[in-house]
Amino acid sequence: QVQLVESGGGLVQTGGSLRLSCAASGRTSGVLSMGFFRQRPGKEREFVATISWSGGGIYYADNVKGRFTISRDNAKSAVYLQMNSLKPEDTATYYCAARQKTTGRFDFWGQGTQVSVSS
Repeated sequence: QVQLVESGGGLVQTGGSLRLSCAASGRTSGVLSMGFFRQRPGKEREFVATISWSGGGIYYADNVKGRFTISRDNAKSAVYLQMNSLKPEDTATYYCAARQKTTGRFDFWGQGTQVSVSS
């Protein structure tokens, strides 16, 4: 099992920045990659960004590319999402997730953190 705890959400104005953190604990040796997903009001959960646990393997959704940056700190078992140039359409609950080596799926999820961008 892997436990994930997100932090760093909040309310920001359009054009502002926030940094989300995701702290992982438990059997992190079994983690292949980490990702951030979000669920906007009235929408299904969608992919935002992912990074491999060993480095590299960074991918972004087209609608955040160039504005969001995902990074990791293996020593702290943490992953970060730096979000710049925020837009009202970025308002969502953001979730951290861990993909297992054994299943290839994002089997572990955090509780989510709310990001609200005012116009």
